[in-house]
Amino acid sequence: MRDLLDASRGEKLELDAYREDFRSRDFAVDGWDSWKLERRQHFREPGDPSWEAFARGDWQEALRLIEAQRTGLLDLSRLAVRHRCRLLRVRVVEPPLTPYLHWELHLLRVRAECGELIRVIGPDHIAAYEDTGPVPELITLNDDTVYEIRYDTEGVLEGAVRYVDTATRNRVAARIEDLYGLGEDIGTFFDRAVAHLEPPRR
Repeated sequence: MRDLLDASRGEKLELDAYREDFRSRDFAVDGWDSWKLERRQHFREPGDPSWEAFARGDWQEALRLIEAQRTGLLDLSRLAVRHRCRLLRVRVVEPPLTPYLHWELHLLRVRAECGELIRVIGPDHIAAYEDTGPVPELITLNDDTVYEIRYDTEGVLEGAVRYVDTATRNRVAARIEDLYGLGEDIGTFFDRAVAHLEPPRR
């Protein structure tokens, strides 16, 4: 996947600058889908109440707090519809599930129920792109922007490298769309592989 990115065009953004830049660009141009590819199997999300409940071992509270996000997620989906934008995500899932991914799949199921289009693929679908390392975490915005999301070694968000170039955006979106076409709907995947599991143990 890194073959799609021209490193000479990338601009490194620290966390606060990335968040501000993302907010300024989100839905800035109508009619363009936003594509996201998630590869890592473990993240840390300090500041997220549900994740923090999960991290301290309070599984029922973590699930309750995921459910509490429905109103905000529905509002986001309505906003996307007004801007004629679909929110699409490809999530790579490696068995056995990490505790983090077990938690995140509950969140992704709710996101999908609120309008986000999410499919799951296995690592075999991206093996051809990982001969020099894991594929990057990527997200596209509008008609010209790609973020390569950066995390520290513990999986905490650090910032991003921003690429502003229509051709790069189109290449990345097309590759993620190809992977999306190979995936399984998050709802059927969740029912088959997650719903019956005992709460994860950290």
